[in-house]
Amino acid sequence: MSDSKDLTPAAGDAAAPATQQALRPGEWPRADVAHHLRRTDTDPRAQKRAARQVAMMFLLSVLMVVLFIVAFVAIPRDAVITLPYIGAIGALTAAMGVTFGLAIFLIGAGAVHWAKKLMSDVEVVQERHPMKTDAEDTAVAADIYQVGKESSGFAKYPVIRRTMLLAMALVPIPFIVSLRDLWVTPPGITTPSEELLVTLWKPGMRLVTDITYQPVRADDIPVGGLVNVVPADLPLDEEETGNLDARAKSAAIIVRMTPEEIQSQQGEGWDYQGILAFSKICTHVGCPISLYQQRTHELLCPCHQSTFNLADSANVVFGPAARRMPQLPITVDDEGYLVAVSDFQEPVGPSFWELKESYS
Repeated sequence: MSDSKDLTPAAGDAAAPATQQALRPGEWPRADVAHHLRRTDTDPRAQKRAARQVAMMFLLSVLMVVLFIVAFVAIPRDAVITLPYIGAIGALTAAMGVTFGLAIFLIGAGAVHWAKKLMSDVEVVQERHPMKTDAEDTAVAADIYQVGKESSGFAKYPVIRRTMLLAMALVPIPFIVSLRDLWVTPPGITTPSEELLVTLWKPGMRLVTDITYQPVRADDIPVGGLVNVVPADLPLDEEETGNLDARAKSAAIIVRMTPEEIQSQQGEGWDYQGILAFSKICTHVGCPISLYQQRTHELLCPCHQSTFNLADSANVVFGPAARRMPQLPITVDDEGYLVAVSDFQEPVGPSFWELKESYS
């Protein structure tokens, strides 16, 4: 096989079809495939119209990014809209999803329209060549690059180039704006740990099961048993995302062991006859935990295998967690139901904030 890099048809080859465009350096047309000219190949007005359409899609993408930012700032986070066949959804979530989705779609649609209407559609075949690059290969590559540049019209249509670059420059903005929602500090809270110290637990609030919301009687919990609980007075309106966040932060578990098995607690007398309550949220990255080993009194996180000894103040005995599980002080009311004595005395959830606060 010849290693010739001459990409020009040899003399005597079948003549290109009448509709074939003139060859450019680096092009090798398929002799068996005729190239049918598009309207934009022959009509300058159609060419300009297609360029305007592509530019309009890119500009609409820019508009969608602007509307994304406006929606993020203007729409209340608790606003709800009701859609047919779907039900109630967050207005802010819907607006951000629609605007950002359209921003990305319009860039893609503009690129496709650009390729179909304005870029060269001549089939090009390049012969295989040795892997070693030499000066001749470099020259051919430069020719091919030039052909691609001319075929795409990137330099020919400045309106497309400018609007595409503008649209692509603004598309990352929604990602940056959305970072604000990673941590929204309530009024009066100066550090993340202060907010994580406040949950829905109040003195005298009953512990209820997290599914049926039935109050838990101390006498009904056997030794070795575990129950997932939430505050009894927790708002249950699932259309209010704030309530769902508070519910997640207040989730807890209760376990029972004999009083003699308790080695230490995070506070004096925080149990009731061997019944202990702890946060359900792992202090590593916030995974929910309810895997309890009765014999060892260890609570195992299924995500990264952090292990806590509930008989010894829920201290970490294995895994990446660097902080013990917060304990909830409990007792019983006049009817024998378990109630909270106070809120958690340590921040609940993952400890991402500790490093920042240690250097502040």
